[in-house]
Amino acid sequence: MRTLIIEDERSLAAAIAEGLAAEGFVTDIAHDGPEGLWRALHEPYDVIVLDIMLPGLSGYEVLKRLRHARVWTPVLVLTAKDGEYDEADALDLGSDDYLSKPFSYVVLVAHLRALLRRGAPARPAVLRAGDLSVDPARHRCRRGERDIELTAREFALLEYLARHTDEVLSKTDILTHVWDEHFDGDTNIVEVYVGYLRRKIDAPFGRSTIETVRGAGYRLRSPAG
Repeated sequence: MRTLIIEDERSLAAAIAEGLAAEGFVTDIAHDGPEGLWRALHEPYDVIVLDIMLPGLSGYEVLKRLRHARVWTPVLVLTAKDGEYDEADALDLGSDDYLSKPFSYVVLVAHLRALLRRGAPARPAVLRAGDLSVDPARHRCRRGERDIELTAREFALLEYLARHTDEVLSKTDILTHVWDEHFDGDTNIVEVYVGYLRRKIDAPFGRSTIETVRGAGYRLRSPAG
């Protein structure tokens, strides 16, 4: 399996390459963001190991540009110890897995083999339903070229609907994923927030993207749905 290692710490990059080679991986190394991005865009790799702190372009920016260019090669991001925010940001930008430093090569190889088994299904980091786009990494919502301001809860609800476009989601599903599985308030809060969203993402544009499915829940419809 051909692997690209994008890591600016040369000794660490060499050690990773040596360890992977012993497991049968063919490896290339890039020591900065621009070189790593160029290789990932122009050469065929089965998997990419990407550090976050890189000169030239950060790992975040490399990952974002890869996904924007519709390159879906599986990416494992290396994060700092206890880097929960690093991990969350990387996943939001479209990474497939992460591993905190320091790590063992046994665990690294296991993660990479798991990624290789899953392959590289196309899945955009920015969620879309027609001209409505939801970007979890930037916490940004747009209808065409127009930005739409949403509260944190409104955005969380729209993101959940957008991740399940054309699927009917019950109030219970929504409460569990957007509020809390132990939420014991009035379930009509979902209806209230759906109304808020409709007034922001649909009404000003003459659209009806969020559909009420009577007795079942809500559905975010794509134009072809």
